[in-house]
Amino acid sequence: SLVSGGCLISGSCVTNSVLFSDVRVHSFCEIEGSVILPKVTINRKVILKNVVVDRGCIIPEGMQIGVDLALDAKRFYVSEKGVVLVTPDMLGQDLYRVV
Repeated sequence: SLVSGGCLISGSCVTNSVLFSDVRVHSFCEIEGSVILPKVTINRKVILKNVVVDRGCIIPEGMQIGVDLALDAKRFYVSEKGVVLVTPDMLGQDLYRVV
């Protein structure tokens, strides 16, 4: 994995992923094959597999993305190759909260 400056990973497993600046990963998370853009907060017990998380998203505690693609397709965009795109709008969050 590649982790940029300003990231904080607390008691979580990050493999084959890229984390841009100022990403916060709280405890007990599993992140695999994912790209996490700047200013993202990933709360406790989250699982992300083959996910691209857009700038400024707050991933709620316990959320699993990339585990069940049929369920993910109802909430997020899933590519033909099974990569899931998550944006703040898809999470019901304000697109402009990041300064």
